[in-house]
Amino acid sequence: MVRARRETVIGIVVTSLPIVAAAIIAALLFPGGGERIIALFSIYLVAVLGIGIYAGNSGIVSFGHVGFMAIGAYASGLLTINPVIQKTSLPHLPQWLADMQLPFIPALAAALLVVVFVAVLIGIPIARLGGSAASIATLGFLIIVHVVLVASTNFTRGSQTFFGIPRAVGLWMALPFAIGAVAVARIYRDSTVGLKLRASREDEIAATAVGVNVRLHRFVSWVLGAVLAGVAGALLAHFIGAFSPKDFYFNLTFMLLAMLILGGVTTVSGAVGGTALIMVLVEMLRKFESGLDLGPISLPTVFGLTDIGVGLAILVVMYRLKDGLFGVRELDERLKFLRRFTENPNGVRSGSPETHISPPTGDGALRIENVSKTFSGLVALENANFNIEPGMVIGLIGPNGAGKSTLINSISGIVPPSTGRVLIDGREIASLPTHAVPVAGLGRTFQNIRLFRNLTVLENVVVAASAVRRHGEDPRDGARLALAEVGLGEYVDQLAGELSYGAQRRLEIARALALKPRYLLLDEPAAGMNPAETEDLMHVLDRIRSRYRLGLLVVEHDLKLIMRLCDKVVVLNKGQQIAVGAPAEVQSDPAVIEAYVGRRRPAVSGLDPRPKNAASLSAGRSLQHPALKPEGDLG
Repeated sequence: MVRARRETVIGIVVTSLPIVAAAIIAALLFPGGGERIIALFSIYLVAVLGIGIYAGNSGIVSFGHVGFMAIGAYASGLLTINPVIQKTSLPHLPQWLADMQLPFIPALAAALLVVVFVAVLIGIPIARLGGSAASIATLGFLIIVHVVLVASTNFTRGSQTFFGIPRAVGLWMALPFAIGAVAVARIYRDSTVGLKLRASREDEIAATAVGVNVRLHRFVSWVLGAVLAGVAGALLAHFIGAFSPKDFYFNLTFMLLAMLILGGVTTVSGAVGGTALIMVLVEMLRKFESGLDLGPISLPTVFGLTDIGVGLAILVVMYRLKDGLFGVRELDERLKFLRRFTENPNGVRSGSPETHISPPTGDGALRIENVSKTFSGLVALENANFNIEPGMVIGLIGPNGAGKSTLINSISGIVPPSTGRVLIDGREIASLPTHAVPVAGLGRTFQNIRLFRNLTVLENVVVAASAVRRHGEDPRDGARLALAEVGLGEYVDQLAGELSYGAQRRLEIARALALKPRYLLLDEPAAGMNPAETEDLMHVLDRIRSRYRLGLLVVEHDLKLIMRLCDKVVVLNKGQQIAVGAPAEVQSDPAVIEAYVGRRRPAVSGLDPRPKNAASLSAGRSLQHPALKPEGDLG
């Protein structure tokens, strides 16, 4: 975990101060009952933050972390239970365990070792899953833990109450753990590791394409979240003193998830706010649950009123605010007066003449050798074969469905080729893990924009810069330089999803450029741009090509851009490479003209030989033999 930056420390302080203030007020004005509520709030907050470290950063809802709470509660309880009660309630305990009576803190440490062991064991397969499949797997884990606890009567008393636990946790024991959990969750969220996982939450494919090992980061967050959940379980056990397996099952899972969702899954301040609101709501509804006599009006007993109230609160908030009450940004990030404390006076100034990204090293070509790709027997690409030299721009054109995006995906490892090789400096990269391909010197953009929309512009590029940073380098510096190259230096604090379309396209290029690649694969970079934006993009591409001696492979339908920008053009049709050469040569190639316009047939009995559909008409105007007009559009 990287060192917390200044803004992280300020965020921890801003988030923790209300908790400390509530504890002091409860102790001074509401001793007893008030202290108990704040202590319970602190324990639940540790659990909610444990779930949030995994669910909030990965985007995968976890039902399983309450299982780790149960493990922490029972493990610490077994190590601290009153010896007199133990002899009667658990007479069949192994002798080595029966003789092990520990204080709370050592027992907590031992319990966490058990939690970590189980978390690692379960986390290995869960890290390979994503979306609803991973959520269902976590639910399965919760059920397994519950069944094992009920069945292990010699250790847990089965479904009966497990009692005799020293009540060693009060407000001033729980509060430091709550503050510590806030610090751990915030440091993780703001670290490079947490940022990479948040990027995968927004778009897993794009995250992998900028060097994020998604499985590894999901695994780390799962284990770290399990540790906090285990701490919360042990605290709860020594707060209430008696419990049973049903206390760590669906009801608790529902309430903790409600706390996280209500405040905002993706933020630490949201977890704190959501936990506080649900605690207040539950305490209020419990007073009405057993009925209430208001003189002329008597309210009957309503079983489950607290669950109904919590459910309605979630529905109301989600209807109005899908990202929760606190949204996707931390509370301190929204407070403008705090920004002056987090500004970096030594930061790189956008556009300063001395700022540029370290040029890539190596003179070897990117070689695409007989690359083919089949999908369940369907040949999407067959024997693509060409080279890209450093500083060279290759255009990749062809009709829709020709296999252009398939070729780029095969080169970048998103869909590894079925046959053939992709080499840089003689090193085959097609066989590398997908997240290792960008580090090998290959950056790319996508046909449909794939940004991390709920991350800032700077964070989008930091994800890529951190994949190739050297020891002692700050990836933020490299990210700012890349943004300055494409003219986005003024938008670093803006969410990526709020940028204009053209700016989003340039942000994708900046993110790829931050990888310090030797070769850039640009999949329709000018798609959807107006002429002014396209012209500006051409200048950007030409500048970074010449400044960094990058090799560019550009997939584009805009023939004007291809003719002006590219040194060589490769043409695909129906998955086959039908031409390769200088732009002028390709324009007059009969096979290329036929691929776009089709073979002309003689008129027959009044039939019009001209193309009938709009796409063919557009292609016919742009690709008429003998020359392809530069101002046309390849459709």
